[in-house]
Amino acid sequence: MSDKPYRIDTVRPLRASEVTQWDFEADVVVAGFGIAGVCASIEAARAGAKVLILERTGGWGGAASLAGGFVYLGGGTPLQKALGFDDTPENMAAFLTAALGPGVDEAKINDYCAGSVEHYNWLVDCGVPFKESFWGEPGWEPPHDEGLMYSGGENSAPFLDIAEPAPRGHVPELANKKTGERGGGYMLMKPLADTVAELGIDVEYDTRIRRLVVDDEDRVVGVLATTYGKPVTVRAARGVVLATGSFAYDAEMIDRYAPRLSGRPGAAIEEHDGIGIRLAQALGAELAHMDASEVAIFGDPQMMARGILVNGRGQRYVTEDTYPGRIGQATLLQNDNQAFLIIDENSLEEALATESATPFFRFQPKWVAETVAELEAEMGLPAQTLQTTIATYNQHAEHGADPILGKKPEWVRPITGALAGFDLCGFTAGFTLGGLRTDLDSRVLHVSGEPIAGLFAAGRCTSGLCAYGYVSGASLGDGSFYGRRAGKAAAAG
Repeated sequence: MSDKPYRIDTVRPLRASEVTQWDFEADVVVAGFGIAGVCASIEAARAGAKVLILERTGGWGGAASLAGGFVYLGGGTPLQKALGFDDTPENMAAFLTAALGPGVDEAKINDYCAGSVEHYNWLVDCGVPFKESFWGEPGWEPPHDEGLMYSGGENSAPFLDIAEPAPRGHVPELANKKTGERGGGYMLMKPLADTVAELGIDVEYDTRIRRLVVDDEDRVVGVLATTYGKPVTVRAARGVVLATGSFAYDAEMIDRYAPRLSGRPGAAIEEHDGIGIRLAQALGAELAHMDASEVAIFGDPQMMARGILVNGRGQRYVTEDTYPGRIGQATLLQNDNQAFLIIDENSLEEALATESATPFFRFQPKWVAETVAELEAEMGLPAQTLQTTIATYNQHAEHGADPILGKKPEWVRPITGALAGFDLCGFTAGFTLGGLRTDLDSRVLHVSGEPIAGLFAAGRCTSGLCAYGYVSGASLGDGSFYGRRAGKAAAAG
């Protein structure tokens, strides 16, 4: 390790001329051993580059290994076809353009959709298992080892009128999953980490990057890192790949860029501190969609689909049978984090009889009542608001319709008899979607629009497919797809 006392209290780049010796040297240096980093490393090594991964924790995985494991893929993957679902890249792109906007990078979406089938095959060739089984019930993820599920509201309003619905949430097969600890994300990362080992790629754990190293022409030629607080200089002959995750756990960046998440729990890991973004910013990197966020709501999709969700004014605000992440966004970002689930006794019993991957979201109601007027008063809602909302809902539900928000007929029926109210206010957690702007080869772009020489990035430290919307699987899909691109481009120098 370097004896020279390099400054690590700044994100400003270090000049290569100031480096007296290199502790490590490689062709491609990858910062982060999550989904983007592992895919970048594999492709760089297969392209003939000597690769070194720097991982700040003691093992591989990152946020990906703790995730549910959805990889958003479509366009006619072998799994889709085996299960009888038709899809095309154009159909997939039409949905994603609508669901992930406004402000989406259409070139990136079209590129991703066109390469989706090949990417699925690449993951399978690396050993990622997908079971030929479809889970068609509402839920955050399949409760068993099913390999395919609707994961973005494709089959709900307004999207079912924009593109032909097709399930694209591809989940690696794993039995006895435990949400948040050992889910499908583990079985996505494990075969890829094994591939890294088979390729003989070097990994330095407990090593966090602190500064980028640039030459006299401002090309990125390495990084300054620390291992247990000791400075380490790492030379990258061809390029550096940032795969360092989001800024969901940096309070100052959240307050500055995404204040609607301020004070909210982060649906990420604490290593997502925005370091990769800040290091690239110091070189003049352009950012995009820094205020965008995905928002989880701690509610049970089977219950929400069978009831109605109202805000603090007693009004419905989102179709209840859509992707629950979309419900979370609407709750936090558009309705002051206020949400109440109203459901009658029969529908609640029916919902509780179904299987769920998140049974801990099935808690007791805060209010129960025999009439809507009584429930409205118990909840402290303005007089007549909930009564009017339910009367209007029931009027159309008698005919199996929901012209207000477009809930599908299979979930629409009048709310009658004894009913319960669930307080979901504040039951949200988010993670950031914005980050570094990159091109289709995962080169980090300067504010001038030109690539920053020697610098590549992928995953949640970038502004990828998502602008302001989200679908489950976009992070792992985007990170793995453009991680591969980053590795290839970096290896090419």
